Amino acid sequence: MLQPTYHISPTLLATLKQITLLVHQLNKHPFPQVILAQLQTEAQALSTHASTSIEGNPLPLTEVRRLLKQQPEQVNQSEREVLNYNRALLLLREQAAQPLTQALLLQIHQQVMTGLLPAHQVGHIRQEPVVIRNPRTQEIIFLPPDHGDVPALMDDLLRFVESNRAVLDPVILAGLFHKQLVIIHPFMDGNGRTTRLATNVLLARLGVDTFDLFSFENYYHQNVSRYFQ
Repeated sequence: MLQPTYHISPTLLATLKQITLLVHQLNKHPFPQVILAQLQTEAQALSTHASTSIEGNPLPLTEVRRLLKQQPEQVNQSEREVLNYNRALLLLREQAAQPLTQALLLQIHQQVMTGLLPAHQVGHIRQEPVVIRNPRTQEIIFLPPDHGDVPALMDDLLRFVESNRAVLDPVILAGLFHKQLVIIHPFMDGNGRTTRLATNVLLARLGVDTFDLFSFENYYHQNVSRYFQ
């Protein structure tokens, strides 16, 4: 089974304790429905814009908000990326805290990449080699595992998550899952978007449900150089 090596510094430990306290306080706070609806709408727009922008989507936040409000039928590729991600986000929010399985990962990928990849690559584990490039510079930064090894690596990662969800801090476990899934790179494209959505699902299952209030994707976007590193 996967045995990641990591170090919890005093600063990280203090931050984890602060997160636990804030989550507890927020879960007890009764938000008025009008305020909650505003928070949900803004979090969805931020998450959709940030996650697609990380992958090189050029649409500004104002245009993303317009697309999400109007939901046009005829769209170009950049617009489809935005609408696909948002629809996946909304569907997963309704199914928050469900078990994280390979079937769910394939479902997320299908929602994110419909109309953006050939049909045989949408919602399916890759069957060929792939390289990871920095979307801003196109520099090759990583060679993922051979595609023949991907199914076993995916199973191993999901077993690790399931066996450690009652042991490790949710933020630590989610971080390990996030990094390892990107390293495995199970799909031809859409790995980052799928991983970010799946991490939200995992956090929700572990009691850190951010779908309604916050955007982890926006934090990644604001710290994109560190995120790629």
